[in-house]
Amino acid sequence: MIMRKKIWPRTLSDFLSMTFILLIVPLLYWFQLWVVLPTVYGHGTLTYILHFLLGNFIMLNIVGNFTYIIFCDTSTRRDIMPISAANTKDGWRLCASCETLAPPRSWHCPTCNICILKSDHHCIFTGCCIGHYNHRYFIMFLLYLFVATTYCFCYNNCFIWNRIRFEFPMSIIKIIFPLAIFVFGFDGTIDQFYLLLYIVSAVGMLYTGALCIYHFSLMFNGNVANESNKKISAYNLGWKQNTKEVLGDRWYLTWIIPYVTSQLPHNGIVWDTLSSWQYSNSKNK
Repeated sequence: MIMRKKIWPRTLSDFLSMTFILLIVPLLYWFQLWVVLPTVYGHGTLTYILHFLLGNFIMLNIVGNFTYIIFCDTSTRRDIMPISAANTKDGWRLCASCETLAPPRSWHCPTCNICILKSDHHCIFTGCCIGHYNHRYFIMFLLYLFVATTYCFCYNNCFIWNRIRFEFPMSIIKIIFPLAIFVFGFDGTIDQFYLLLYIVSAVGMLYTGALCIYHFSLMFNGNVANESNKKISAYNLGWKQNTKEVLGDRWYLTWIIPYVTSQLPHNGIVWDTLSSWQYSNSKNK
């Protein structure tokens, strides 16, 4: 993996969004494993130990994939452009901002100020672009965020509703506006803080769930977000090969842990279309 030289967010929105992720994920991790879990199951029980191990496994995948996303350089600066092979019919173009030839499926990111190989989108929560070499980690990061927030939401239901006494209409106000403690006083502040984390996990579950549906459907159809307006993708090679294009040849192991090596079938510059891929397979048989 070629490392990015500048990993800090370049805009205020990127900085604030990335800071939110770096704060809320450890906070939910602490809340779930050190507050909710002991209350629901009790220390030392077999169920407690299994859930504690599961929680740490999920956290390892979130942190690992997030780290790879921000450190992996997926821009055109990492590869030498084969200028002799460049052809506008194949999707090559001249990038005026980079003042160089850009390969097919690459787009220039004004925030990162570089062309990104197989550019999907610029992610404000990681402060960098998602492209050919870190697409795998972004997909897995989303998946495990969804698993984590769903896990938190399910168990937080038991914890919150056994702890908070429902009083109409004040309880409704607190549920909708958790920061209402600054208006109505700080009685039961710790419960209000727990309620805030509960709502964050609920919103996070819905948000990451919608993103998972969107990005997984793009992956299975051989598209990226910048190509989502195309109903039929020229790079759609079938769901299994499309999955390998993103997750690599060991795609069945990348779901387990981010540190597994999985070679991508392309270099991010030269791409197979359905016809060229079928022709190549027929020759190899």
